[in-house]
Amino acid sequence: MPAAGDAPADTRKSLRPAQMSRSPTIDEILASDADIVLVPEIPALDKSDPDQASVEYSEHRTKLSTHRTALSTRRTEMSSRRTGMSFQRSRMSAERTLMSVIRTSLSLISFGFTIYQFLGHLVQEKLVSGAPHAARNFGLALIWLGVGMTIIGIAYHVNFMLGLRRERQSMCEEGLIHAKSGFPVSYTLLVAVLILILGLVALTSLTFHVGPFD
Repeated sequence: MPAAGDAPADTRKSLRPAQMSRSPTIDEILASDADIVLVPEIPALDKSDPDQASVEYSEHRTKLSTHRTALSTRRTEMSSRRTGMSFQRSRMSAERTLMSVIRTSLSLISFGFTIYQFLGHLVQEKLVSGAPHAARNFGLALIWLGVGMTIIGIAYHVNFMLGLRRERQSMCEEGLIHAKSGFPVSYTLLVAVLILILGLVALTSLTFHVGPFD
């Protein structure tokens, strides 16, 4: 008679989780699920022998415990992968935020530049009178606003991404995530820097009347 709590050898083998590497792929996880059998059924007991029934119940509890452990291993691995992917989603969300800043700042710069140049031509042709410089100053202020917004957006994006990378590296060192997928170069940040340079050149040209935009 088997001792209480001991499951048959073949049953323990079928319930044991498959040996996986520290960073298994999705295919490996799905393939290993084949080793997890369905929930063990309640055995038919002979109530006339209480001792034997107690032993069989104990074996059944052991099988259930082994089954739960195997399922827990899969849940932990999938949770780790979901957490790792959340960092990528946060990165893409930061990219979209910077794109919104670029669109707004570019609109301000281009609109301000248009107002400044349009009113400048009207003054040269003597088609306006009064105080045309007020409107031109308004256009220049819009360009300053667009450049300032770009600077703040870039600074916020860089600070957020550095913090995100530090947190990701810390969780990777603790073994909570695998962190195999790297963070690619931010092309959105490169575009924002180019727009900032363009805005600064436009400001310098309009303010000091030098450069390509004067």
